[in-house]
Amino acid sequence: MNRIGINYSKDLGLRPEEALPLFSSLRFGAFFTEYDGADAQVERFAALAQENGLIYESLHAPFGHINDLWSDSPEGDDMERELADTVCAASRSGIPFVVLHLSSGDGAPPVCDAGRRRIDRLVSLAVSRRVTLAFENQRKLANLAFVLELYRDCENVGFCWDVGHEKCFAGGREFVPLFPGKLVCTHIHDNDCVPQGDLHMIPFDGRIDFRRTAHHLRGFAGTLMLELFPSFSGRYGAMSPGSFVTRARDAVCRLRDMVEEERAN
Repeated sequence: MNRIGINYSKDLGLRPEEALPLFSSLRFGAFFTEYDGADAQVERFAALAQENGLIYESLHAPFGHINDLWSDSPEGDDMERELADTVCAASRSGIPFVVLHLSSGDGAPPVCDAGRRRIDRLVSLAVSRRVTLAFENQRKLANLAFVLELYRDCENVGFCWDVGHEKCFAGGREFVPLFPGKLVCTHIHDNDCVPQGDLHMIPFDGRIDFRRTAHHLRGFAGTLMLELFPSFSGRYGAMSPGSFVTRARDAVCRLRDMVEEERAN
């Protein structure tokens, strides 16, 4: 049976010292955070994870100017440095995965030699630091397919399936069948399946067909990891943080049951 997890975000309205004990009490087994360059914050979360019996499963790398990664420019070097810093921070705190974007927006640049050289260096760093890079689906397929094909035999490179992004960014494309054997992480959330409508809602509160999601996850042994932001949709303003996280736990457990049903069929 899959472990369940959830992201920590300030959007939840709780301090880390409040949120992680809550996650543990609701029997989440893992969580992830974003990396903002503050190593002390990562170390704080790592200590809290140990205190509360949780797995600090991944760091989400910065992506504010991720398209620069594919540019032969100083800005591209800066972006590479931010990603490398994330890998090193994860390694120091024993975090096994770093989740990375490879593009942003519909006008993302194509793959290029400068970008490939940067990815080569990041993969080499991840191998040396014993961290797995989990590349996440966004709007563009080409950048993701290029990297996952190029490093198809590298154990330190995998795919992070963002269920919500697939339903509002991909125009009906399904990603899991494209990359067999490469799925290592999930980001699970709901939306109304409207183009560009990335709402990060609790599963079953929108229009995503989670039976189809469960079908794709039947061969996945990793964590069913929620990625939720209560303020994005405006639908949870009346809920306390505790009620929101409890409802999220119930939803991901429902999905887990569906995955088990798919395995049994």
